[in-house]
Amino acid sequence: MDHGLPQSLDSTILRQFITQEGNRMADDSKSKPPVALTNAVSWRAEGIKHKKNEIFLDVVEKLNLLVAANGTVLHCEINGAVKMKSFLSGMPELKLGLNDKVMFEATGRTQQARGGKSVELEDIKFHQCVRLARFENDRTISFIPPDGEFDLMTYRLDTHVKPLIWVEAVVEPHKGSRIEYMIKTRSQFKSRSVANNVEISIPVPPDVDSPSFKSSVGNVTYLPDKDCVVWTIKQFHGGREYLMRAHFGLPSITRDEADAKGAGSGMDMSWKKPIGVKFEIPYFTVSGIQVRYLKIIERSGYQALPWVRYITTNGDYQLRMA
Repeated sequence: MDHGLPQSLDSTILRQFITQEGNRMADDSKSKPPVALTNAVSWRAEGIKHKKNEIFLDVVEKLNLLVAANGTVLHCEINGAVKMKSFLSGMPELKLGLNDKVMFEATGRTQQARGGKSVELEDIKFHQCVRLARFENDRTISFIPPDGEFDLMTYRLDTHVKPLIWVEAVVEPHKGSRIEYMIKTRSQFKSRSVANNVEISIPVPPDVDSPSFKSSVGNVTYLPDKDCVVWTIKQFHGGREYLMRAHFGLPSITRDEADAKGAGSGMDMSWKKPIGVKFEIPYFTVSGIQVRYLKIIERSGYQALPWVRYITTNGDYQLRMA
């Protein structure tokens, strides 16, 4: 602290001073900054020891997608993050290799870059531990990791991707009596992958009642407070197609018609918001990014276990209804 203003926002340093109990600083320590701030590596303390040396790396990608009613992809964006959880002793040096297109071209591997096995990353942001000069020079991600959990890097890709989970909705309104839905969903990824906890939210008019559902898989729930039906599929294997039918009763006079005092000539379609989809696909990335290697070098020469995992989830994933 300098005149009451924090000079570091590193959570590991702040945790030493912000506690559940009162913390009175000794007179001699008031004028001294924390040791970590004066180190060359301010984000990692010295003398860290773990009984088991291991590091976990998660590549997490979120897919933002907007599809028009005619099936045209209007917007597609991938937001990715490389998340790490480090339990390494001492002061280890790590080197991470990805199938980065620019790196392949810089090292003369143009055939590998053209062969579709490389990814062109955009808007890359690194944690402060990464040596930026080295990355700019030869695209090597070299760093001394903080202890515990942190985001090593984030990136973005503007690329055309086929919708991973496709949803078609056929709506048949029968004025003054009922409305029927036929929902067809199809997984458009490889059969060896599985999407977990899939939720498809289909909007319905606000005045419906007497819901009844019939689905080939999963559970269907009507949420009147959100004016939608949620179709939940616990495990959605790649290359599969499922059907769901929904039937609702309608009041003889709709709320909109009552407000307009009978002036409305047809059924109001303002409730037709886009269909939303939630999902999580483990061991899969939309962009095709891969960890080629993760090297751990430490002076004491201990053997450490690196664990790598890939996850793709939905971001803002919407399909407009016809």
